Amino acid sequence: MARKPWSFKEDRRLMELAKSSMSLEEAAKQLGRSPDAIKRMALRLGLSLKSRGTKKN
Repeated sequence: MARKPWSFKEDRRLMELAKSSMSLEEAAKQLGRSPDAIKRMALRLGLSLKSRGTKKN
């Protein structure tokens, strides 16, 4: 399956979601992308997103 290119608007939205401490999975739902795609772009943009499975108690 071919990857869909990211738009500037999607980049900005991912930055906003990362700032709001949104989980990787929730960001994927909001942007209509796979969690892997979100993770790759977050790394490229220097962002940090937590996976839903890694919560602190």
